[in-house]
Amino acid sequence: MIQCWISNNFSRPLRECYQNDRNYLDLKLKEDVLGPPPDNDDVVNDFDIEDEVVEVENREENLLKISRRVKEYKVEILNPPREGKKLLVLDVDYTLFDHRSCAETGVELMRPYLHEFLTSAYEDYDIVIWSATNMKWIEAKMKELGVSTNANYKITFMLDSAAMITVHTPRRGLIDVKPLGVIWGKFSEFYSKKNTIMFDDIGRNFLMNPQNGLKVRYNFICYAHIIWNM
Repeated sequence: MIQCWISNNFSRPLRECYQNDRNYLDLKLKEDVLGPPPDNDDVVNDFDIEDEVVEVENREENLLKISRRVKEYKVEILNPPREGKKLLVLDVDYTLFDHRSCAETGVELMRPYLHEFLTSAYEDYDIVIWSATNMKWIEAKMKELGVSTNANYKITFMLDSAAMITVHTPRRGLIDVKPLGVIWGKFSEFYSKKNTIMFDDIGRNFLMNPQNGLKVRYNFICYAHIIWNM
């Protein structure tokens, strides 16, 4: 059973950004932290990408890539995994906040009720952040949004683009995905496909674990505190 807090949009109204605005320079400076990282803002149209799941999910070379990430990728544990808790994995851009907005603060950028959602989810879930950017950007965004410093919940660890793998699909060629198998391999005593869910705005990121992904939309989100009988 899933209980949802639903928001049809990000926080509004947001201040218009014109070059002659007196705040223009301040806003441009904030883009360094709140905006997308350079050369890493591609969004793939992933309609019907579900058709390609069978092609990649169990392919041997992809499973070998996951095994290498399990062995080589270093995870900095911020707070220890908790016995008996499920796992919630969250994307950042377009899932937790709107990085294309010209808003001035993290409060304006973030999804409505973000902290309330994470506080409630934390009762039953360990929370992991996974973004297709580098760790510098993730840490800066989480600090700006107040996620990494909130006293009501804790982030177990964060993953960046180096934990992703590249897979070949028949129709789209090479694409990067977020294989939850990396987490399951590193923390097999706590997490598995039976107790993990991931929220992301890009469906292709679920190609290696389609049954554990919930796609959210840019202008619509269903934050779920899941009372989940697994």
